[in-house]
Amino acid sequence: MEEKRGEHREPKADFLFEVSWEVCNKVGGINTVIKSKIPQTVSRYGDKYCLVGPYFHDKVKGEFEELVLPEEYREGSEALKGIGIVPHYGKWLTEGSPNTLLLDFQPFFERKDEVKKKLWDMYKIDSLNSSNEFDEPAVWGWAVGIIIESFFNRYNAEWKIATVFHEWLSGAGILYLKSQKCRIATIFITHATVMGRCLANAGVDLYQRDGEDKLLLDRMDFDKEAYDRHMQSKHQLEKASANATDVFATVSEITGMEAEHVLRKKPDLLVPNGLNLDDFPTVEENSIKHRIFRDKIYHFLLYYFFPYYHLDIDNTLIYFIASRYEMRDKGIDIFIKALSRLNQKLKEERSKKSIVTFFWVPSGVRGVKQEIVENKTMFKDVEDSLKDNSEHVMWRLLSTFVGDKPIIKETIFDKAFLADIKKKVMKFKREETAPPICTHDLIDHNDEITRSLSEEGLLNSREDKVKVIFYPIYLTGADGLLDLTYYEAIQGAHLGVFPSFYEPWGYTPLEAGALGVASITTDLAGFGKYIEGKTDEKCLGICVLKRLGRPDAEVIDALYDRLYTYAEMPKKNRVDNKLEARKMASLADWDSLILNYFNAEDMAIDRVFSG
Repeated sequence: MEEKRGEHREPKADFLFEVSWEVCNKVGGINTVIKSKIPQTVSRYGDKYCLVGPYFHDKVKGEFEELVLPEEYREGSEALKGIGIVPHYGKWLTEGSPNTLLLDFQPFFERKDEVKKKLWDMYKIDSLNSSNEFDEPAVWGWAVGIIIESFFNRYNAEWKIATVFHEWLSGAGILYLKSQKCRIATIFITHATVMGRCLANAGVDLYQRDGEDKLLLDRMDFDKEAYDRHMQSKHQLEKASANATDVFATVSEITGMEAEHVLRKKPDLLVPNGLNLDDFPTVEENSIKHRIFRDKIYHFLLYYFFPYYHLDIDNTLIYFIASRYEMRDKGIDIFIKALSRLNQKLKEERSKKSIVTFFWVPSGVRGVKQEIVENKTMFKDVEDSLKDNSEHVMWRLLSTFVGDKPIIKETIFDKAFLADIKKKVMKFKREETAPPICTHDLIDHNDEITRSLSEEGLLNSREDKVKVIFYPIYLTGADGLLDLTYYEAIQGAHLGVFPSFYEPWGYTPLEAGALGVASITTDLAGFGKYIEGKTDEKCLGICVLKRLGRPDAEVIDALYDRLYTYAEMPKKNRVDNKLEARKMASLADWDSLILNYFNAEDMAIDRVFSG
């Protein structure tokens, strides 16, 4: 009988450990994956669920509440401390408040050469010249295996224990458990292969076809490539983990295809990433918040552009890209080229529309550009003067309306006020021809994004219809400029653009959809591939661009076409897109997708304990 949404069967495991380097340690998207599915996992396992991560004293504040070690961990903890593994038990301060075990492995790190020798002797993992980037997670993962083994030795006669390990960084834990022949069910999840990401960063198109229509993915020797690119330690650890585990899973079809070639292991099943849609605003709330945060963005644009020239705010749309600083992988390079073409087209048509495009891509900065600080200060001076006179202005407006007099500035404001405001506005105006394309002074004077924008003629000139703002800091809600959080900034925008070249999953279009914002992704992104067959040819809501096996020139053409179509779209159609985006985001609700994790856990238990 098919399981219905929300009706989860009893687990076959009596206890579940979930292990990740990103538990209480946000590094990337896996932190979001794990946190967002905690409520469903706790609902299934209750107190028989424990997350395991590394203990970094400077990172746990506000993330982790330490408690007294319970009996099941206290026994044997002194012996663990004796070899340099110090367990910290408590609660992760997130929804669901899961039991969490963080391991301080720094004293144990003295044994790194011993651990690395065992990895070589048992699994032929070559880490002779590896750096701390490999050594730390490898030693920590080995320590995780030791502590789970100690738990297993206490309960092996009573409980069937399942373990989920995320990414190569935790893989040494699986290898330790298998080396000790512990009867523990293991699941290894690859979110992105080490070599897939490495090669994509180098601009290698694994999905490029040759004259015989074969993919480069089919022809490449990844073990050799790993040595050539000094990635052998990570690659070999990942490959060994995928082949040693009881159940191997990837987060998307595209990553599964990659893993089959790179790791020589076909995934047993897929575990797509989701979101808790109940945590996001309703359609009605999204509509209200869009107007609120859009107006905050428009307010920022007033002091960003108006010192240089007038911008018709009522005819301005907000596009954005939000990502790590990966020009090729995230498609920033082709986005800039498509925007350049859009700019030329709108200028040729003398369009009344302006497109302001934000690049929310963190980078190294020295500080906010001085001219922007000055613009904001002088703008606030003008704004404060108007606010101070608001009651007087309201009284004069009422008087003018009731007296049926013409509304001109001389009847609304007195002469002294007008003279004062005129002086302040004159100070606000700048002689420079255009506003900067970046909000901050960058550490890298040869920054690739600003250089690419300049090369493509996106210079924020008066005549440009596409304006660009590179915003190289994290959106915290209190940065002194936009003062919006990441989600608030998304809600205030009209279109998110994520034309990824390499994206094992990709949360951004999913998050945008949950916030009622239309977006563009590609079939080289895990999420894009996941919804590809669920979208219609009109590309409503979340548009999936064909990028698999296509040259950049064709992708730029298609992206430009979508950007132009959206720019010319009537408001009603934009609203329809927002509604469809929210609807499509519901296809990746954890209430449904969590079943894939549960199936993986049950499958692992069956494989280890059957017979």
